[in-house]
Amino acid sequence: MLDRLYVMFMKEFLELKRDKWAIFRLVVPLVIQVVIYGYAATFTVNHVSTTVLDLDQSSTSRALISHFTATGRFDIVDMAGNQAQVTHDIDTGTATVAIVIHAGFAQQLLNGQNAPLQLIVDGTNSNTALIAMGYVSQIVAQFQAGTMSNAWPHAAAAPGSITVSLQPRPWFNEGLDDVWFFIPGVIGTLTMMQVISLTAFAVVREREMGTLEQIMVSPIRPYEFILGKTVPFFVIGMCDVVLVTVLGTLWFDIPFVGNLFVLLLGSTLFLLAAVGLGLLLSTFSRTQQQAFALNFFFINPLMILSGFAFPIAAMPVALQWLTYINPLRYFLVVIRAVFLKGVGLEVLWPQMAALAALAAVMLTISVLRFRKSLD
Repeated sequence: MLDRLYVMFMKEFLELKRDKWAIFRLVVPLVIQVVIYGYAATFTVNHVSTTVLDLDQSSTSRALISHFTATGRFDIVDMAGNQAQVTHDIDTGTATVAIVIHAGFAQQLLNGQNAPLQLIVDGTNSNTALIAMGYVSQIVAQFQAGTMSNAWPHAAAAPGSITVSLQPRPWFNEGLDDVWFFIPGVIGTLTMMQVISLTAFAVVREREMGTLEQIMVSPIRPYEFILGKTVPFFVIGMCDVVLVTVLGTLWFDIPFVGNLFVLLLGSTLFLLAAVGLGLLLSTFSRTQQQAFALNFFFINPLMILSGFAFPIAAMPVALQWLTYINPLRYFLVVIRAVFLKGVGLEVLWPQMAALAALAAVMLTISVLRFRKSLD
């Protein structure tokens, strides 16, 4: 048995070796995607194009405008002269945000009254709009606090006054760096895409080229053929995990504070589930074109329903239930917790158990269907 498995392993690796572009396809696209995700995938919004209509024309209103430009979040592209120009800037896409400071703004602040500030946001991109609104709220609150302290320097010491100070302290990612969130997730998503595709295409290629029948008439048993076909891609997937982990920690300075054994255990269970899914897709495909279509049909929903970019809690209840059969969902929890929190099996055992169960179910169904297709 071991001799036959060794022959199958060597056959797969020799095919990769003979393919001059195999290493390029396996390594270079992976590295490029990691770099792209690391630099481009972010929820941080900077340099939001902004138009300002200042109807107050006071030193206070100008100070407020300078607060917006000083943060680097907003770029003033137009100082509008009237409301019609503001509307035109928003309609034409010249500006994403419009800030309207009404006449009497400074006097109302000085009198201790509410000084309304009108904010107009282009909601075409809802994510950018919501984030920009959050930035505006923070900047205005900081400006208001500074204005109050300058106008009434002894107000905090007034009898009976109560001051509440909010001091955020983010845990595990103090700088709120989106790269720390995305790169660990990239390890799971890219590895899943590559392992599933390689497994499905390799088996289908044997069937399409007519060599599958030749292998099956040899002394090799069906389960040995399955192991020989899937184990090499499991090894490649593990190498992908190591490669992206090294890139993330060395290139993007993402901390790795957890246990390497926990990461390897979670990766092993996840890769077994991915191999099982790739093998399952191969049983439904007769050609590589069909395998490609099935990969596209399954991998995209798996990524969307994993929590990689979109929070699962914000999804409809029906879709939230679907995420429970998605191995990527559990692996992302494991890998982010190991990287950033440093927690171990005492915390992550439910995710590990779910990955083990999904891997066992997928491999069992895949092997049974594959053996039936061979018969």
